[in-house]
Amino acid sequence: MKRKASAQWQGDLKAGKGKISTESGILSSTPYSFTTRFENEKGTNPEELIAAAHAGCFTMALSAELGKAGLVAESLRTSATVTLDKVDAGWGVTESHLEVVAKIPGASDEAFQKAAHAAETGCPISRLLKAKITLDARLEG
Repeated sequence: MKRKASAQWQGDLKAGKGKISTESGILSSTPYSFTTRFENEKGTNPEELIAAAHAGCFTMALSAELGKAGLVAESLRTSATVTLDKVDAGWGVTESHLEVVAKIPGASDEAFQKAAHAAETGCPISRLLKAKITLDARLEG
């Protein structure tokens, strides 16, 4: 299964503007820029999208892990905080911190912690953050 998203950009880094779209159309020409990424202008940025993807992926993985233990969550609320720091080579995502609050009838803390830790390491986005990256680069003329 493959999923596709695209980005467009015009201009230089600080004054330029971009648009992000997803194959599903949920994001369609959604604006992003230097100021939405590094300052406080309203809009999205790549790190926010990674945080949303990580929170969603982890929460689904946790639901699956709970199911393996015979448990069904009444509610799972997850937030992910992605940290973008200045590092030797420029800027880098240095951390994604997951925080989950769950309501699971009949679950012991031990069973919940076991499921949460399995979901943390097992969700595809957690694994992606350590993945090999490939690139196809093409210059239009």
